[in-house]
Amino acid sequence: MAKDKEPARGARTVATNRKARHEYFIEETYEAGIVLTGTEIKSVRAGKVSLQEGFVLIKGGEAWLLNVNIAQYEQGNRFNHEERRDRKLLLNRREINALHEAATRRGYTLVPLRVYINERGRAKVEVGVARGKQLHDKRDTIAKRESERNLRRVLKGDW
Repeated sequence: MAKDKEPARGARTVATNRKARHEYFIEETYEAGIVLTGTEIKSVRAGKVSLQEGFVLIKGGEAWLLNVNIAQYEQGNRFNHEERRDRKLLLNRREINALHEAATRRGYTLVPLRVYINERGRAKVEVGVARGKQLHDKRDTIAKRESERNLRRVLKGDW
């Protein structure tokens, strides 16, 4: 008798949006499920996801993940999915209302921060309520990161 495969313990990050943390101040984060087809979930598990230009839009009382690229599954043949289709996000009503309220405020947007597989094997996306950084904010962040790196280097003794 064959043993059942157990899912890996803990969440496994598939893709992160590193550019979002550089371009925006992240105020809040929400966890949402994604409605995917069979070949899409196989591509997500293979790590073929790009969040670079993605964003979240609230329309018709539902949350949608737009402009996120999930590459076609190699063995999907004619049943493959469209790479940049709109994907519905699974959130409860209070979370959708909170995201809609945050997105309608001036200067705020909703960005996907990371896609991961949770402990139960489900694909999830972390959505951030983000406020855009200006050029001087980006320079301050870079300067702060450099000074922390230099401080760690001095404390460690790797001069």
